[in-house]
Amino acid sequence: MPFRSQLFSSFFLGGFECSTHRRADGQRLDLIAGTRHDRMAAQDYRQAAEHGINTIRDGVRWHLVEAQPGQYDWSSLLPLLRAAEAAGSQVIWDLCHYGWPDHIDIWSPGFVEGFAAFAAAFARLHRDETGRPPLICPVNEIAFFAWAGGDMAIMNPGAKGQADALKRQLVRAALAGTASVRAAVPGSRAFAIDPVIHIAPRPYADPEIARTYTASQYDGWDMLTGRREPELGGSPEAVDAIGVNFYWNNQWLFPDAARPPDAGPDWRPSRDALSVYDPRWRPLRDMLAEVHARYQCPLFVAETSIEGAARPTWLRYVSEEVRAAIQAGVPVEGICLYPILSHLGWDDDRYCPNGLFELEARGGQRIVDAPLAAELARQQALFQAMPAAPRAISAQALRG
Repeated sequence: MPFRSQLFSSFFLGGFECSTHRRADGQRLDLIAGTRHDRMAAQDYRQAAEHGINTIRDGVRWHLVEAQPGQYDWSSLLPLLRAAEAAGSQVIWDLCHYGWPDHIDIWSPGFVEGFAAFAAAFARLHRDETGRPPLICPVNEIAFFAWAGGDMAIMNPGAKGQADALKRQLVRAALAGTASVRAAVPGSRAFAIDPVIHIAPRPYADPEIARTYTASQYDGWDMLTGRREPELGGSPEAVDAIGVNFYWNNQWLFPDAARPPDAGPDWRPSRDALSVYDPRWRPLRDMLAEVHARYQCPLFVAETSIEGAARPTWLRYVSEEVRAAIQAGVPVEGICLYPILSHLGWDDDRYCPNGLFELEARGGQRIVDAPLAAELARQQALFQAMPAAPRAISAQALRG
């Protein structure tokens, strides 16, 4: 039997950037609108399918759906949902990709309650439109979200020194949202997505601090699965599969570069990313094996990309590492090109050429990055040629 994903319609997935947070300057982002994916969804899904990508990550923009408390306007979602159905695409829907409605205080119990109600309403809509239970990521990147919004104040809620408190609140929301979705539409599946990282100490740095920092990547998953702070309500059954996000700069040196004396108010720490050729670099296959050993559930690479001409080389590296992990018995169920569509940067509107498709369209279709497309086709053939290895898929992952 040839190798195939047991969770997804295609082993290679594509993700459309769907961030909706407010930046430190108060401006709200909407990357679905910014990339015109809201207007070109039908073409985007069809074009992804032409490249053998039948499973997609996309987003529900909560701040648009519930602009008024308790009132759900699905007009921003229905064109995407129906376009996906028309293209035969399987979609994993992010329900909170860093943003929430302005009328909700994220620190209040109302955030958790409001999110659970919104999530259940979405699940019912999905069932009514498609006849199927949804696949969801309730809250995207809890650990990163808590760091960026709770410690560094580079996005909402703009706090410092509150990462742990924000992490707990996001976990509460994710658990409540998952429970409400499953109650509303049995058979729904929930994925927990966060980055995997590795921090290497500089020669003069305390290695224990670097190890502690690296270990913090597991906080969100540990809370969701009940390994840590079980009073939050987490359990292994709360997660059907874990998505690991892995970019070229997910491994770096500690501490960050020193702040220059003349640094302005917008200065941010500069990280020295490790090279894959650095002896301190940790192979992705080892990181995947560690995540699986810790949680004993299926995995997938939920985000990976690099900018510019290195795109095919990076995909080759990730694919080779995933194949090695699978051959070692790690149940990796897919690799998501994220983003599949290049976009403008969060902070400065700089063009980020990191997708299979470029932002520009000609003749109703996005321009394709030909070298990445060729490497994708090559990797698809290599995975298809693999024998189907026995993989332990947890019962809850196959529920429904």
